[in-house]
Amino acid sequence: MPKQILIADDSKSIREVLAFSLMNAGYQVFVASDGMDALNYFDGRSIDLLLTDYHMPNMNGLELICKVRELEPYKYIPVLVLTTENQSSIIKEAKNYGATGWLLKPFNADKLIQTLRKVIR
Repeated sequence: MPKQILIADDSKSIREVLAFSLMNAGYQVFVASDGMDALNYFDGRSIDLLLTDYHMPNMNGLELICKVRELEPYKYIPVLVLTTENQSSIIKEAKNYGATGWLLKPFNADKLIQTLRKVIR
């Protein structure tokens, strides 16, 4: 069974590019338009990695990470933050909230896949 990745990003074009790249690499992909939408996927199904944007309406990436870390079955899944933010204070804050790693936009699909392969169990 392919590993399952949830993408949470408010940009439709980013979601589409990510989903296309990840499906071509053999992953099963779920997509959510923001943190609130993403929480609906944490309903008992298998999710092997969360790939979230930092800035989103309704619930941002940090809030989403906090909520996911409170859910026992998903407490330890890898979480990568994909964003334009590169300030060390924001990166540190995300790691304190439970982010596994940080990737900057614009992203290189090959490097993204390499990173995913390193962090997915």
